[in-house]
Amino acid sequence: MTLLAETPTTTFPEVGDHFADRPAESRGASRDDVRLLVARPGGLAHRRFTDLADELEPGDLVVVNNSATVAGQLDVLDARGRRRVAHLATPLTDGTWVVELRTAPDADRAVLDAEPGQVLSAVPEGDPPVRLELLAPYPSEGSSPTGHGNRLWRAWASGPLDRQVRRHGRPIGYGYLDRRYPLDAYQSVFSTVPGSAEMPSAGRPFTASLVAALVTRGVAVVPITLHTGVSSQEAGEAPQPERFEVPEATARQVDLTRVAGGRVVAVGTTVTRALESAVDGAGRVAARSGWTERVVTPRQRPEVVTGLVTGWHDPQASHLLLVEAVAGADLAQRAYDEAVREGYWWHEFGDAGLFLP
Repeated sequence: MTLLAETPTTTFPEVGDHFADRPAESRGASRDDVRLLVARPGGLAHRRFTDLADELEPGDLVVVNNSATVAGQLDVLDARGRRRVAHLATPLTDGTWVVELRTAPDADRAVLDAEPGQVLSAVPEGDPPVRLELLAPYPSEGSSPTGHGNRLWRAWASGPLDRQVRRHGRPIGYGYLDRRYPLDAYQSVFSTVPGSAEMPSAGRPFTASLVAALVTRGVAVVPITLHTGVSSQEAGEAPQPERFEVPEATARQVDLTRVAGGRVVAVGTTVTRALESAVDGAGRVAARSGWTERVVTPRQRPEVVTGLVTGWHDPQASHLLLVEAVAGADLAQRAYDEAVREGYWWHEFGDAGLFLP
């Protein structure tokens, strides 16, 4: 496991009873009718996500992730016939996959006792069958929170994996959800480029009418692409390398916004990571694509992102370090204290925060 060089200073109690267990639509609301905590140095305010345009100024730039979520969760059997859940985290350039094994049926815990050479059989078995052979720990030996056992593996897939995923795959989900939800529940209005193992969830509350309200107010909206891996990092674990692209038009718009004095508001940690991975030696954003290992932290601060729309993250998560890097530790702590006190909902179907430091 690649460990973070720093840990978040923001502290708060466990909020397990406030994990959002269903999408807003299943609670009888619209996507954009989730709560929005607006955090500025001058104070905190409780809004609805529908109010986002009112909280920004003409000339600001909102950058979104257009990566679409794919069905990355499969049922498998190990060599002893035990049912497991396999998370297909990301395809690698050599044709192998990064795979995470978790307990069945709800993927509650990582399976850490797998070994190189182990073969997993996809369920139900097709003709021809699909097999996943574990080749080596990823990215290195000891990729578990304790250093004993391995959470992520590089695996070789044999058989028609794409067909198996189309027929029997489902979106990656965890045990705090009240049931399984279809793939379209894990897409945003910006989802056009398939590739994310898990939903870039900060963009989920946006609707077409909200985007129109932003544009009407004079707030531009532009895309990047970053395909997420699995979001189940343990405490202190750095995010894995991820594929990204910052197009020329977006890079140009970011630089023009900065020159004009507008704010660059990233929708999610994925957008922040992509933009900051495209900063050149002169401090400008350039069109860029490939794999990023950039980790945004208070010691490795963002150079271009000056505002952040985000969900609420677990203690000691690398995402929380990024929030502190953008917002500052004091504002992040005040916002999280308020979110806990006011019962905001956590995780991919939860409420949102807008940090404008």
